[in-house]
Amino acid sequence: MKIAIVVNLTKNKAISCAERIIKLFRECGAEVIMPVECKHIFEGCGVKIAKKTEQLFEVADMAVTVGGDGTIIHAAKYAACSNTPLIGVNVGRLGFAADVEIDEIDDLKKLISGKYYSEKRLLLNVTVKSPGGERSFLAVNDAVVTHGTLSKIVDFTLSLNGEELNKYRADGLLFSTPTGSTAYSLSAGGPIISPWMECILMTPVCPHSLFSRSVLFDVDSSLSVSVKIPKGCTCVLSIDGETNMGISESDIIRIEKSDKYLTMMSVKKRNFYRKLNEKLKEREL
Repeated sequence: MKIAIVVNLTKNKAISCAERIIKLFRECGAEVIMPVECKHIFEGCGVKIAKKTEQLFEVADMAVTVGGDGTIIHAAKYAACSNTPLIGVNVGRLGFAADVEIDEIDDLKKLISGKYYSEKRLLLNVTVKSPGGERSFLAVNDAVVTHGTLSKIVDFTLSLNGEELNKYRADGLLFSTPTGSTAYSLSAGGPIISPWMECILMTPVCPHSLFSRSVLFDVDSSLSVSVKIPKGCTCVLSIDGETNMGISESDIIRIEKSDKYLTMMSVKKRNFYRKLNEKLKEREL
């Protein structure tokens, strides 16, 4: 079995945890592969190094991230494209998307024996159509269309399946997967959705109205957004908080279900809502 390990190298705790995980998998007879940026730290641990991240996921039977939710989200896009099952080890503070905590690392042996659970997660395909062409992005958590550096309200027009649905005056419009409902959408007042459901969640960000609320759309919906930007301001599209691009009034942003799915693994049968309550209580500390 070949297992890819992706580590947040900015966290010392993640590096020490990764060393434990590498030893555990190698003792179980698995081959460990890591991205090239890990070479200078883990080369002496008996791991193989992939030249490109895409290659890392293409050759692996499964993948493990060691870090926080950001590490999982970054790896998830590669995992979805190569249909590689993924599991996260949390060394951050919250880790909503992670399945394994530091004191549960020994449970990763279940991945070798096949004693684990898996579920498919819906992803979003976000396309920006502009006079110069089209660009497409894969979103694991969310896609947000929002004002730029100046905090002025933007006028948004939302269409459903080609028909104008509503106009919003707000700081932004946020489109979330069920997995992303516990991320930015939750902070913006959106509902919590079980990650194994299939729907698209739209939440206005700081709307200039008492009656603008989150809306759930069925999974086959094709949503599109256009913007009217105040003079002297800018508008930005952010994908999962890690990819950003400027948006102009001539652009049309289309949000649809992706044909790719993310397979997430779990070493224990967990109650999603109980786990969520525990994580939210930790946030209050």
